[in-house]
Amino acid sequence: MTYYRPIPMSDPHRPKEARTLAGGWCWFTHAERIARGRHGEVVPVADIPEDVLQRLTAPRAAIAGLSMTRPAIMGILNVTPDSFSDGGRFDAPEAALAQAGRMIDAGADILDIGGESTRPGAATIDPAQEVARTAPVVAAIRQRHEVPISIDTRKAEVARAALEAGATLVNDVAALTYDGDMAQTVASSGAPVCLMHAQGDPATMQDAPHYEDVVLDVYDFLSDRVAAAEAAGIRRDRIVVDPGIGFGKTLEHNLTLLKNLSIFHGLGCPVLLGASRKRFIGTLGNAPQAHDRTSGSVAVALHGVRHGVQILRVHDTYATRQALSLHQALN
Repeated sequence: MTYYRPIPMSDPHRPKEARTLAGGWCWFTHAERIARGRHGEVVPVADIPEDVLQRLTAPRAAIAGLSMTRPAIMGILNVTPDSFSDGGRFDAPEAALAQAGRMIDAGADILDIGGESTRPGAATIDPAQEVARTAPVVAAIRQRHEVPISIDTRKAEVARAALEAGATLVNDVAALTYDGDMAQTVASSGAPVCLMHAQGDPATMQDAPHYEDVVLDVYDFLSDRVAAAEAAGIRRDRIVVDPGIGFGKTLEHNLTLLKNLSIFHGLGCPVLLGASRKRFIGTLGNAPQAHDRTSGSVAVALHGVRHGVQILRVHDTYATRQALSLHQALN
C-alpha cells in the first residue's frame, strides 16, 4: 500500500498549484509518498492519485454543529476521582458545572465529559457508576449552555444516557472495539463519533508498546475502524479520527506521530489531537507535575494546527485560545 503525507503550509503567498488541505487553513504543493520498508520520497500534487487527492482536499462537514474550517477547542472536563491531571477536582456536579462555565467563558467550542479515567494503569469501572457520574453533569450543562457536549466513553450504556441527557458527540478511546453495542448505539443516534487509536487497554497499554511502523500502523488501524463504522451505518462525514497520543505509545512513538500528523487527513475525516498535559510533555519540558505542563501543551496544540488538525482536546482552555488567536492573527 502507498500512503501520502501532505506537507502543510500556511504562508499567505500561496502558489497557484497549491491545494487546500481538508478544506481548512493549510495548503500543500507536495506530499511525502510512503510505503512500508522504503524511504519516503517527496512528490508534487500532480503525482498524487486523484482519489487520494480528493480525500486530502475535500472540505470536512461540520461536527456537532462546529465548522471544521477553523480549529475548534475541546475543553476536557473529567468528573472522576482519579484522572491523571485533575482527578477529584470536578467530580461533584456543582464543581463540574462551574468548571464548564469557566471553560466556555475562556473560549471552549465543545466540552468533553469523562467519567472513567483512561490514564495508564487505570481500572475499568461499572457502566452504572460511569452513568451516575456523567449523565447528570451533561444534563446540567445542557440546561444552562448551548455548547456542544462530547461524552468520553467506551461503553454503549454510558453513551446512550449521555446522548439522552443532551450530549452531541461520542468520543470513544476504543474506536468501537470495547463494547459490541457501541457502533449501533452511535449509528441509531445520528450523533458523530470520534474513533481513537490505542494499543491495549488503560491497565496495560504502557507495558512495552511496540509497532512495526507507528505512523502506518496507527493509520491502518484507524482506516479499518472508519470502515467498520461505515459498515455499521455511521457515515464518514460523522466520523472524527484521533491518533491517540499517549495511549500505548512511548515518547518516541508520540513524537513520530506528531511529526507526521498530516498523514491522517488521508482518511477523509476531521482529525482530533489530544496531547494536553501528557507525560511526554513533562519529560521533555521538565515538568513532573501535570498541572505544570500548560506551556508545552500549548506548543503541541499549535503544532497540530500547523498540520491542519481541526479539534484540539485540551485542559488549559484559556491559554490555548489566547495562543491560537495570536497564531491565527500572524498567519
